[in-house]
Amino acid sequence: MRSAGEKILNAAPGLAVEVIDATGRLSEADRAWLRERVGDAAGVLRCRGQLAVRVIDDAEMSAAHEQFCGISGTTDVLTFDLGVDEELAGEQPDGVRVIDADLLACIDEATRQAADRGLSVREELLLYTLHGVLHCLGYDDHDDEAFKAMHAREDEVLRAIGLRAIFSAGAPVSDGGGAMDNPASRGRAGDVGSRD
Repeated sequence: MRSAGEKILNAAPGLAVEVIDATGRLSEADRAWLRERVGDAAGVLRCRGQLAVRVIDDAEMSAAHEQFCGISGTTDVLTFDLGVDEELAGEQPDGVRVIDADLLACIDEATRQAADRGLSVREELLLYTLHGVLHCLGYDDHDDEAFKAMHAREDEVLRAIGLRAIFSAGAPVSDGGGAMDNPASRGRAGDVGSRD
């Protein structure tokens, strides 16, 4: 993961995406697929900048969840919005938003949720990454209305990049501890490092 002081090097349109698999459980093809789909989603969302996604297991996620949120147990994704230089913050003249963020995505939670939703693990990790990017763009899921709006936007983006919608399709929602699914953890896990 990067420090908040590092500059965004990618000034051109597009999102520079780094996928770091700390578990060794994703193939290079899965990491490449995730990078490409996140890049496609960034095009739909009209954002550019840098995004580092670190794929970790339950043990590491539980420790991070406790450390950064004060909540015991694992979760699906933690977003660390590192912010951007003031001249890049907000919408640019060309309508593009600039983000600089690190995400922690839990492969064990993704494996559990993917089975419940009928998805592949990489699709579930894409959903977590998209969720984190939307937090960086100002979306929130702290109350029911915002939760529905955020997940509707996720579905719109997924459809726009050629994948199926997840939430509007009535995919099962479990109480397995994921911030996107568990109302008790909404609002704390998704936007740990945001500037709010």
